[in-house]
Parts: sequence; C-alpha cells; structure tokens
Amino acid sequence: MSPEPNVLEPIALTTPLFYVNDRPHIGSAYPTIAADAFARFYRLKGHPVMFVTGTDEHGQKIQRTAEKNNLSPQEHCDRTVAEFYSLWEKFNIRFDRFTRTTAPKHQAIVNEFFQRVYDAGDIYLNQQKGWYCVACEEFKEERELPESHHCPIHTNVVCEWRDEPNYFFRLSKYQDALDQFQAANPNFIQPESRRNEVLGFMKQGLQDFSISRVNLDWGFPIPTDPTHTIYVWFDALLGYVTALLDPDDEPTLENALKKWYPFNLHIIGKDILRFHAIYWPAMLMSAGLDLPKRVFGHGLLTKDGLKMGKTLGNTIDPYDLVDRFGADPIRYYFLKEIEFGKDGDFNEDRFIAIVNADLANSLGNLLNRSLGMANKYCQQTIPAHDPSDRTEFSDLIKPVIEQAKKLGDRVALDYQNLNFRAACEKILELIWNCNKLIDETTPWKQFKAGKQKEVNETLYTLLESVRIAAYLLSPITPKLGIAAYQQLGLNFDETSPPDWSHTNWGILKTGAPLSTPVPIFQRIEIV
Repeated sequence: MSPEPNVLEPIALTTPLFYVNDRPHIGSAYPTIAADAFARFYRLKGHPVMFVTGTDEHGQKIQRTAEKNNLSPQEHCDRTVAEFYSLWEKFNIRFDRFTRTTAPKHQAIVNEFFQRVYDAGDIYLNQQKGWYCVACEEFKEERELPESHHCPIHTNVVCEWRDEPNYFFRLSKYQDALDQFQAANPNFIQPESRRNEVLGFMKQGLQDFSISRVNLDWGFPIPTDPTHTIYVWFDALLGYVTALLDPDDEPTLENALKKWYPFNLHIIGKDILRFHAIYWPAMLMSAGLDLPKRVFGHGLLTKDGLKMGKTLGNTIDPYDLVDRFGADPIRYYFLKEIEFGKDGDFNEDRFIAIVNADLANSLGNLLNRSLGMANKYCQQTIPAHDPSDRTEFSDLIKPVIEQAKKLGDRVALDYQNLNFRAACEKILELIWNCNKLIDETTPWKQFKAGKQKEVNETLYTLLESVRIAAYLLSPITPKLGIAAYQQLGLNFDETSPPDWSHTNWGILKTGAPLSTPVPIFQRIEIV
C-alpha cells in the first residue's frame, strides 16, 4: 500500500461577528481584509482552510434600531446582512462560512451549550444592579465610568441604570484556571500589548457576569426559564461554533466540533478583547471544550489623525472608497501602512502616494519594463537561462536570485504572525533591487553590443523575481497577482491556486511565449 499523503493542518479562523445595528463601516472591513489575507496565505501553502465571518443579530440595540425604522428586527437584520455580503464581494473577501445568530440551527447549538454550562453548576439567578451600555450590550463596572456615566467606548452614550433579575455565569470560578492557562500559553493573546491589558484586568479579580435579560423579546429564551432572554454575548460567541456545521448536519455540538475545531485564530477589535480572551475561554472550560489557539486584537482606525465619528462627520464610507479606488489598493494600504495590532490612520493623500509608489511605480513598472525588454530582445519568449554560466553581471545578479529564492520562507513567517507590514516590506525590497539591477546592467546596451547571454540572464532574473514578488503579495492584492501571472503567460486560478512551490525559483520555462505588456496597476490620479 502507498503511504498516506502528507495532509497539512486544517486552519480555522474568524473575524468578529459584526453587530448589525447599522450598515458595515471601514472598521468592519479592516479585520475582514486581514483575515482574508491570512486565509489566502494558508490556502497557497496547501492547508485546508475554514474562514468564518458573520453577524451578531440579537439584543436590545437591534430591537430599538428596527423599531426606529418601522421594521421588524428580522427585516432589519436581513437588510443589513445583505450589505455585508455586498461589501465583502467588493473587497474580494473569500470567506467559507457566513454565520448568523438568527439562523435556525444556531438556537439549537446555544441551547445545548447552555445546558452543559448549567449542568456544570455555573449558571445561577441573582439581582443585577449596574450601569448598562446599550451600544456595547454590556454592564460597565463603576471603576470604568466617568462621573457622567458616559460609556468610555461609545462616548456619546450615557449608560442606563438597571436593577433586574438576571442569570449569571460563574466567571470568578475560573480565575485560577484562566491564570494558569494564560501562563502556560503566552502566545494565546496577541500582540503583547493586548496580552498585558488582559492580564492587568484579570489581576483585579474576575467577577461573574450577566447572561440574560428580562423584558426583551429579540433573542433566544433561556431553555430553563423562558421569561429570560439569553444575553447577546453568551449567544453571539457561539455563532463561531454554529458556523462549523456542514449544511446537512443536525445542529449538535458534536457535529459542529468534529472537523475544524478548535479555532486557530480569532481576529477581533481591541474593544471586544475581554470577551474573547477571558469570557469565551471560561465558557468553553465550563462546557468541557477545547480553547482556541490564538486571539489577536487589532487596533482602531482614525482618519486624518482624528477618531472617526458621525458627530465629527469624518467617517470613511467603505463602499465609496472601494468604488473609487478598487479593492487591491485599499487592502494593500491598510495591511502595509498600518502595523496590524496597533491603531492606524487613513489619510487619502498618503494612501494615493503609497499605492502609486509601491504598486504602480515599483512593482507594476518593473513588470512592464521587464516584459517590454523580453519581447524586444528575446523574441517575445522567456529567455534561455543557465545560472551556472558566469557572465559579466553574475556578481550583480546572483544576490537578487538568492534573495528571491529565500523570500518565500521569510515572508511566510510574517504572514503566520499577522505581520503584514513586514511581509510587504520584504517583497518591496526585492522589487527595488530588481529595478536597481536594470539600471546597473542596462540590457538595452548589452543587446546592442551583441551580448545576448548577459541580456538573457538579466531578463530571466527580473521576470522570475517579479513573478515571485507578485505571488507572495497575492494574499493582500489578489487581483494584482492574477494580472501579473497572466502577463507572464501563467494561470493563477483563485479557486485552485498554484501551490507554495511557486515561491521556488525556476517556474518560468525558457521559450514560453510572453504577452504584450499591459499595466497591471493603474496610477491613481488626484482629482
């Protein structure tokens, strides 16, 4: 019998489940672009990938928003979800599952999970007194609030005083277990600054938290007491698990957990880090389930150095942005120009300058120049190339070849660590060195001097290097990667992409025909 093929580790990752009180904004698109680039990278590596995104659709804020617009809550949710689908398509997001907390199968998963936690003795009835932010769907501790009781996150929202019976989850019971888990898994929360925030919060002592509401219709009733509705977080976080059900599966935890669980990565905003890094692991411990391997808290976005908000009128409309500039430039700017994990700023002039310099002037121009010279000096084919031959320019060319050969392994580490900026910078370094090589070797002069071997060696190096650069950048700029491959006479099928061996040297074959160069990225002109 032949040995089993080497099956790579399945990779399951999620974005936050976005709240549908309003249409998606640039803050929704940002982590989804990052998750998409991470998923595309692992698909190129040959891993089975489950990329989950979706929406959190229950809660008081949703109910109030729907009533304000004279809609039922479900109608409001359906309309908003359609906008998420539309925006993800515009941004070229290739998700595998879109989970909704109003989906019929989700309630069965929530009920089964609730029963497990209830049977563990971790749910009890008590009186909830405190300040509640409807925008966060969260009770705030007094120590978090200013005297005015405005929410520290939604600064225009005054928290509401509540005094009502609620069911609680015994988070405090898991203080020691969570402390031990965090100590044993120092990479569970990333980046380091986010981990320090969580550890600092935990040192103050974990308190039990409310998992139900009364006098709220929009949500699932608690199975053991239908007069209470399950609190949005205890419902929403399980949307990740529901997403793992195959279409024909019965909605049971066993079916949901059979293949893709536990998650390799949750990408979430730092403002909801506590729920994913403390509450969620404790809930999973209570239910006897494995914990996710990594939670990454990304930073927040500003515009022109100022926090975005409707009051200031400086919000960024992602639909307008992508319609004006296309998906690849926006994906590139947000992942290359902002260090993922830190807060970052969007400035339109800087955005245009960056994408023109990197994608049009550096990468696009390199491919066009190289193709143009190959068409002119090598009969419109990939030139013959023998790296063992020494030519006049071998000492200039060999360092570029060595850099290109090692680039795949170096960039892979950056993608794995969600260090998209570093990945882009390494790729750009190869591109810059190739443009420098053209100036140093002047292939047009060598052709006129009859030095065809030198011309061939230089042009093959340029074409193969730019191919590797475009390939490695494709998780961030997928359309540009496809366009570059087409220019080089190769096929890049997104649904069945070339494997990671395409980061190796020598994919371009001598004598293969080349197309007439067409710009793969049009400069953005400031109007």
